[in-house]
Amino acid sequence: MAVHYYTEDCDIRFPGKRKTGRWIDRTIAAEGRETGQISIVFCSDDYLLALNRKHLNHDYFTDIITFDYDEGETVSGDLFISIDTVRANAVQFGVSFPEELYRVIIHGVLHLCGYKDKTPEDSRLMREKENYYLSLREETEHAI
Repeated sequence: MAVHYYTEDCDIRFPGKRKTGRWIDRTIAAEGRETGQISIVFCSDDYLLALNRKHLNHDYFTDIITFDYDEGETVSGDLFISIDTVRANAVQFGVSFPEELYRVIIHGVLHLCGYKDKTPEDSRLMREKENYYLSLREETEHAI
């Protein structure tokens, strides 16, 4: 149905929302599912840490928290993404900020599609899927 974008406690300009939404739709369809309501919330480290503590009882920073509201074959949920951690990870991994951000977005979408990353085997499959769907994404015309 729709992908919506929000910000909480951060400032980010994210052009290419429609292209990204279509890419997410194609990814979900390729996984044999339908797109429901998906919210992508860009936020700060502090905002995401508070969510991590409150909802998951985890006391550490992370790049994304995914809340899955799937119903049957319809993929729905919220992706909370820390822009601070994505920026730091991009530097650490030697990639551009947009490249790392798109990886985190598709990582969250794959979680909504049922993929896990807690075991080495699951992590390997998740990374393969991320790389595959990133290769299908059209380059955006504008840098983030």
